[in-house]
Amino acid sequence: MPGRAMRPARPRPRAGLRPPRPRASRRGLASARLLPYWRWRCWAGISACLLGSIASLWPRLARLRPRPRPRLRPRPRRRPRLLPGPAEDTDGAAAPAASAAPSPVRALPLGSAAPAPEPPVSPSKEATSGDTRPGAVEEQPGAVSGPGPSADSRVSPAGKAQQGLTERYRVAIKRVPRNRIRHWGELPDGTSAPLEVVLLDKVSTGFPGVVQLLEWLELPNNVVLVMERPEHSEDLLHFIRARGFLSEEVARELFRQVLEAVRHCTSCGVLHRDLKPENILVDLATGQAKLIDFGCGTHLQDTAYTRFAGTPSYSPPEWNHFGWYYGEAATVWSLGIVLHQMVCGQHPFPKGRNISWGQLSLPQRLSQDCKELIRWCLSLHSLDRPSLEDLSCDPWLQDIHHP
Repeated sequence: MPGRAMRPARPRPRAGLRPPRPRASRRGLASARLLPYWRWRCWAGISACLLGSIASLWPRLARLRPRPRPRLRPRPRRRPRLLPGPAEDTDGAAAPAASAAPSPVRALPLGSAAPAPEPPVSPSKEATSGDTRPGAVEEQPGAVSGPGPSADSRVSPAGKAQQGLTERYRVAIKRVPRNRIRHWGELPDGTSAPLEVVLLDKVSTGFPGVVQLLEWLELPNNVVLVMERPEHSEDLLHFIRARGFLSEEVARELFRQVLEAVRHCTSCGVLHRDLKPENILVDLATGQAKLIDFGCGTHLQDTAYTRFAGTPSYSPPEWNHFGWYYGEAATVWSLGIVLHQMVCGQHPFPKGRNISWGQLSLPQRLSQDCKELIRWCLSLHSLDRPSLEDLSCDPWLQDIHHP
């Protein structure tokens, strides 16, 4: 076509022949041959560095590896020697032993359970404590609140050293730390003493139903109480558990003794405030019941108490609902729980069950008089409960059977 320049035609390759490749330069050929070699050298160097680092760190890692601890043989647990009672007053040791002469009491028919060696005494599951609400104050007639007098100001005239006590008596020794003694009182001779000692001095002399205080010592850091303890004895809680529950005949005799001990204490102006099976000691040889542990006790008063001391599960409903209680009504409530535990083998109000119940269920095997007495003691309103004198005249305690 006129006006356009014609491009020269490319020569077509012959059939069956490939187009010739451009020749590679010598430098390119050398680079292509050396590339795998350098790759191998680089990986070899990196691997050597890593292996050297691991080899140098291995001894350090071996040192840091936790070594198995040698097994320690468990030490034999020593038998606790605490006198049963509130946790806040028994941070010490008590040695179980025997009193000099048991009181003449009619022996109880103890049933098929054979008297076993005295079980180890353990602290109560429920801590015995005072009121934790702010501002709760209790007036203690004749008691002085505070750390107490100096330890050098007085040593019991019955003994001036703690050594030789177990040789002179077969006793229970209760040690109370001085910093846990909240109230102090005054003995008849004018000597300042812990309130527990003052209360025991009032109630334990000449009465078989209360543990006898033999002597007490005031040491720099502790106050030591030396009390009687029958050789073959156990607290009422273990006594009940060994038999499942007590027959009405056995329960009647023990409950009558506990009631007499409580009435004796109130006649002396003393309120125990921690009545429970753990604080009642049973002499297996004579059947004598003894009231022990006055660590939560106080002086008896006609007005209401606004501070609680004792075991919470034995506190009356008026304390739980209103924050006050009267001494006699609260004592009767605790006695009702103790009687229920005797004849039924368990606490009437387990944990988590509200005590503002409707009808208290009791086993059919119990007599009607026994059922009525338990329900009377566990009346929800304090004014509906019997007095201690009413209890002593109850037909069930008098063993009077109604038709």
